[in-house]
Amino acid sequence: MAARVFKSLDEFKASVGEEIGKSDWHTVDQAQINAFADATGDHQWIHVDVEAAKKGPFGGPIAHGYLTLALLPMFGEQIYEVQGLAFGMNYGANKLRFPTPVPVDSRVRGVATLKETNEIAIGTQAIINYVIEIDGTEKPALVAEVVYVMAAAA
Repeated sequence: MAARVFKSLDEFKASVGEEIGKSDWHTVDQAQINAFADATGDHQWIHVDVEAAKKGPFGGPIAHGYLTLALLPMFGEQIYEVQGLAFGMNYGANKLRFPTPVPVDSRVRGVATLKETNEIAIGTQAIINYVIEIDGTEKPALVAEVVYVMAAAA
């Protein structure tokens, strides 16, 4: 799926209240879960011990919640592009929940809605509501209100 391209920061800000797009589907496999465990030092059995996880509450391994969150940059690149920026950076999250675990080999995708923008000293603060959906599951894996700061190039 091609990213929605905003020709300027002003055009992006004009889309407040709109769903700005959906990412491609991405399969979260055991190799990705293991790599995330190695990167973060979180080797809890429910994520990385396949045999033990099969006997656990979800019938198999599940992705780390923070792995699900860490997919947002990849999904964001697939969803939208703002041209003419001097910079864009993460600022934080106002709200973050993991309503449903992501079982190994699930397909997930991100859906982004631009909630609001605010002018601050160094540029524009953009608040994006993200939902990460699990293919075939009604409840999402993640709902987050993520904050970015962007500044138009001079």
